[in-house]
Amino acid sequence: MKLVASDSFSRLAALHCSACGTKYSAFDLQRVSACCNVPLVADYDLHEPLSRAVIDQADASMWRYGALLPLLHEENRVTLGEGLTPLLRLPRLAARYELAHLLLKDEGQNPTGSFKARGLSMAVSKAKELGVDGCIIPTAGNAGVAMAAYCARAGLRAVVVMPRHTPQAFREECLWYGAEVELVDGLISDCGARVRQRNADGALLDISTLKEPYRLEGKKTMGYEIAEQLNWTLPDVLLYPAGGGTGLIGIWKAFQEMKQLGWLAPDVKLPRMVAVQAENCCPLLETYEGRQPNCHAYQGRATLANGLAVPHPLGENLMLRVLHESNGTVVSVSEEGMLAGMRDLGQQEGLFVAPEGGAVWTAARQLLASGEIQPDEKILLLNTGNGQKYLDNVAGRARG
Repeated sequence: MKLVASDSFSRLAALHCSACGTKYSAFDLQRVSACCNVPLVADYDLHEPLSRAVIDQADASMWRYGALLPLLHEENRVTLGEGLTPLLRLPRLAARYELAHLLLKDEGQNPTGSFKARGLSMAVSKAKELGVDGCIIPTAGNAGVAMAAYCARAGLRAVVVMPRHTPQAFREECLWYGAEVELVDGLISDCGARVRQRNADGALLDISTLKEPYRLEGKKTMGYEIAEQLNWTLPDVLLYPAGGGTGLIGIWKAFQEMKQLGWLAPDVKLPRMVAVQAENCCPLLETYEGRQPNCHAYQGRATLANGLAVPHPLGENLMLRVLHESNGTVVSVSEEGMLAGMRDLGQQEGLFVAPEGGAVWTAARQLLASGEIQPDEKILLLNTGNGQKYLDNVAGRARG
């Protein structure tokens, strides 16, 4: 389906190949680049002035940044009120560890209980706009739940393929939304192979991480919100749990766009981006530290943080680029480290975070101990989901 953008509010201009820069039409259905078989990234017309007044202050969702999102026509918006999640101060943990500024953005307060709501709202909205009949996704849990919910909202068919060991709560929620659920032995990479087999005719839009250019644009709204909530300043360091890495890449993209637009003052420094992985599945760390050329042959294991069990992330090169450009790093956290982080955030701050959220707090402590983060820096943690969905994984472990 060919779209017409002449009456659109969006500044969407084109897509480009993230490897070689070849341009693609933003007004046709696209998947990965035909030239290099890598993710496509959306470009916007940022040369004409666009003030922060364009933000729709009456819209308490991620759609307040509509001019910088790829949806062309508002009637195609598929929303459950995702975004504008709270940015919380953590005073008790800050005092305990003598930290000047410790913040957490709680994505567990999104519809469907995780940050996946942002990307899937955008992807399903674009699927609707482009005339797609249905969507298919391999998932570690939260992405499948979000896709199922937004496809139900849009009236589209939803097919979810998840590992058999995924906590029951994720599977049941997908079924309540009317999705078709298939269980596969293995990790999300094995589910991805099954999706390719099941969707060989391309009848459904494959919304695997970064295999279409729209989820990234939903996830980048976290970056816009962080800047707005901090009165157009940024933290010194931002810790993000990176499995597929869409959010890490998207947040950095948002920061770059805001710099180009002049929404951030010239003296505002962009934060060091820290990708946090599980020791059981840390392909990015192995590549970053030079122990493998890339993640293609990496063998990962299951982890309490289901969303971090991504052994072959398609966006590896994009994540490495973010780490290089931001002078950031990668750190891995043990299973017990995740639980310890969850306990700290629960017992000290009243937050029941996902294991991924526990991992970022433990990672911050590791980097403080090594001197890579200083106690006087402004530290921002990203919690990606609600801990209640992980009760099958963590039940009985609250006291260690």
